[in-house]
Amino acid sequence: MKLEGLKVVDLSWFLPGPYLTTALADHGAEVIKVEPADGDPGRHIRPPDARTSVFFRNMGRGKKSVVLDLKSEQGRADLFRLACAADVLVESFRPGVAARFGIGYEAVKQNNPGIVYCSISAFGQDGAYPGRAAHDLALEAMTGVLSLTLGDDGRPAIPGIPIADLMSGMHGLSGVLMALLRRHTTGRGDFIDISMHEALMASCANVVGSAFTDGTQPDVKNQRSTGGSAFYRVYDTSDGRQLVLAGQEMKFVGNLLNALGKPEFIPLCEWPGAHQRPVMAFLEATFRQKPLRHWLDWLPTLDICWGPVNTLPEAIDDANLAKRGAVVVTEDGRKHFAPVVRFKDEPSQPLYREPLLGEHSEEILGPQQPARVTQ
Repeated sequence: MKLEGLKVVDLSWFLPGPYLTTALADHGAEVIKVEPADGDPGRHIRPPDARTSVFFRNMGRGKKSVVLDLKSEQGRADLFRLACAADVLVESFRPGVAARFGIGYEAVKQNNPGIVYCSISAFGQDGAYPGRAAHDLALEAMTGVLSLTLGDDGRPAIPGIPIADLMSGMHGLSGVLMALLRRHTTGRGDFIDISMHEALMASCANVVGSAFTDGTQPDVKNQRSTGGSAFYRVYDTSDGRQLVLAGQEMKFVGNLLNALGKPEFIPLCEWPGAHQRPVMAFLEATFRQKPLRHWLDWLPTLDICWGPVNTLPEAIDDANLAKRGAVVVTEDGRKHFAPVVRFKDEPSQPLYREPLLGEHSEEILGPQQPARVTQ
């Protein structure tokens, strides 16, 4: 595997950091997850699932668990020893906390100049909000993402997945891999400062047009990807289900409207805006005439971009995911997502098993630190 021989110390909780380190573990890195005596909070997020929880096994698989008390002198010494022997360290403390524990970047760098040290925090290591806590939803609000995600009542709607968490984890992963690549030529590691706030703000690049040009809020209901296009929209079917159209290229527009006998509507779809309301009304009325199953059979006969609004169980059972082996069922009957990055020559070999709390303490720290294994 691509990352065999890479040693990673993981001091992160919840999603951004663990998302990053899970990707490293899936491709062969040895990831040592450092936990307090009561474990990563993700172990206790419902629903429970055999050994731990679905959340934790998704974010903890293939890692080794070590229990350390970072408030004790021995715990901090053990952690410093781990950091000085590692290639990568990932932490998600508030700014300044790692340094207070004695394992800040400068301290580790003195003993391990090749360390690639990634800090993920809500607002970065410096700036206007030092030490301020925030989770995904607050950042979606502050970056304006929620102002673009409106329900039919015009109020912001809570997104279904935590984009700030995921984007900061992905940017962190990119930074770690870039730093490791550079280390091959310089021998030096680096410090990576990932701000969740900035990661999500930068993800708005395709929707900030008027905000960048004249400082005004986009008219959400008339923008091409937030409500102003008949071909980027959710439609009801007769059985209370929904489908979406999601391709605004004129070839897709023509293919559907010609098939439905409405070629005169095609010119209206060349740009988004209120002038597309007649097209939307026509498509709304059309899709409401038949159940979703009818459209699932008919729409594939056309070359257009569309999809049913699946439930999560339906999505997991999708035929394409099944054919590509994207959902793995292990011998114990548990389902897992396979790694998304697929290499031809050195494919990942993920260990679809999360560690018990403290399972590897003795293996990694030695017999003076007995393993604390809990169910």
